[in-house]
Amino acid sequence: MNLEQARFNMIEQQIRPWDVLDTDVLDLLMVVKREAFVPAAYRSMAFVDTEIPLPGGENMLQPKFEARILQELAVRKHEQVLEIGAGSGYMAALLAYKARHVTTVEILPELTAMARANLAAYGVDNVDVQQGDGAQGWPAARSGSAAEQTYDVIVVSGSMPLLPQALMQQLTIGGRMFVVGGGAPAMSALLITRNSDTGFNNIKLFETVIKPLHNVPAPSHFTF
Repeated sequence: MNLEQARFNMIEQQIRPWDVLDTDVLDLLMVVKREAFVPAAYRSMAFVDTEIPLPGGENMLQPKFEARILQELAVRKHEQVLEIGAGSGYMAALLAYKARHVTTVEILPELTAMARANLAAYGVDNVDVQQGDGAQGWPAARSGSAAEQTYDVIVVSGSMPLLPQALMQQLTIGGRMFVVGGGAPAMSALLITRNSDTGFNNIKLFETVIKPLHNVPAPSHFTF
């Protein structure tokens, strides 16, 4: 397989048609080699418009989905980024090229090890891979108080049925979060921007369905 031709075709046939036109994002997809973060058994699928299986029953998101996240968040060089759900480490690598530092949190030990190995092999040195449950923030907030650690950008790589209040409180003023909210079959990709201590602006980007994040709070089904 001609890797560079396949990469070019991925960008032209999948990503541009999905309204990803930011030249910085498109250039980055040429620079960070996606195949380096795909399990060996699926490497031939690195540029296919599909989710790719990962250990632990998880998967890599579609290339166009990853590109859209990057475009919507518009990460800047001075910013601190938190990613919940490291997966293979590919999204963290993309974010690392645009940000000052990335902390990526993965609940599954096998994926934590995979992300660390992939990022180290690729020479990415501004990503810290942590094993743990980031569904309630990272570090998790103490009961009844906001978390002390804040981030300019937060990426949630799994869906959450309810808006993640603990994570939203970890955004700086002006900080942005990408998260997929709701439950199948009606999920929405959201861009959440913190405008003030108590104010947030939510923009619905597109409809989608992705796997839920581990240990997310389930909505109540009681009616009153």
